[in-house]
Amino acid sequence: MELSSIINQYCDAYITKYAGTSLPGHLKAINAIRSCRTPDSGELYVHCPNCNHGQWHPLSCGHRSCPQCQNHEASQWIDRQQGKLLPVPYFMATFTLPYELRSLTWHHQRKVYSILFICVSSTLKDFGLNPKNLGAEIGMTMALHTHSRRLDFHPHVHVVVPGGGFDKQRRQWKKKKGKYLFNEFAMAKVFRARFLAALKNAGLSIPKNVPRKWIVDCDHVGKGITALKYLSRYLYRGVISEKNIVSNQNGRVTFKYIESKTGKTRYRTLEGEDFLQLILQHVLPKGFRRVRDYGFLHGNAKKMLFLVQLILHVAIQEIKQRPRPVFKCPCCKSPMIILGFRQTVWKPG
Repeated sequence: MELSSIINQYCDAYITKYAGTSLPGHLKAINAIRSCRTPDSGELYVHCPNCNHGQWHPLSCGHRSCPQCQNHEASQWIDRQQGKLLPVPYFMATFTLPYELRSLTWHHQRKVYSILFICVSSTLKDFGLNPKNLGAEIGMTMALHTHSRRLDFHPHVHVVVPGGGFDKQRRQWKKKKGKYLFNEFAMAKVFRARFLAALKNAGLSIPKNVPRKWIVDCDHVGKGITALKYLSRYLYRGVISEKNIVSNQNGRVTFKYIESKTGKTRYRTLEGEDFLQLILQHVLPKGFRRVRDYGFLHGNAKKMLFLVQLILHVAIQEIKQRPRPVFKCPCCKSPMIILGFRQTVWKPG
């Protein structure tokens, strides 16, 4: 079931009900998804040199919240991250903002999300540098998720961390032993203090009912590629897969999800306009980067990563640019070539 058809059906009702709370980015996402793979997004003229067949092919919208788009970009990101993988155990740490801060986060998304990245990265970095823990510079890949499995607003950051760090002075790799990274309760305490202090310094009003105990989960995830593939699911393609939208009847939309505690499939049904609000609330501010690298995995630390790879005897391979999928001729299945482009120009009535 296509999300674009649901948007077309309930867009007017959504705008009527949520006009006062929807953001400009939400309306842009609606317009992009509605026009995806239609002439409104532009068309390419493709020609088959084998059988001489030609046709106009509508383009995708390219919006990162569209479930039909940017699969190629997600694959490219995985390729780049695989070039950084190390033969060590990996961990995934999850830092979650408490319920009491979600309203503040919603109304100041760009500022609070930036603070979230800064505080999570500094907390993990300092725990790694502490001689009692590791005494070395660690690397991190962080991804911001704003949704729970029920698609409620639930901002949290997943961090994939190789099990070890680089000692700059001794120029050696320090291995993290066992299936344990750092103390979760200690990290949560430090993260809470830094985050609240950063909110105060940013001039944001902190609610009085913020809990004293926050939650940080840290699990051993084996090889890093498993965790990276998990992160890549929502980096470029929105928060819901169209195959999980199971029905649209009588003005109500039902989707399925996997409950985290039980592993069972659950269903949630909402009015059409409320379903759109549930999806669109996760559209990030324009230009905000959802995924970031830190430490020796950062783009500016290539020399350090190269030293780590040499120490760990990693076979360094050149990352080949993954080619984009080609258009295949519907008649003879041969690759088609692009000969032209046209864009629909909207003229006000």
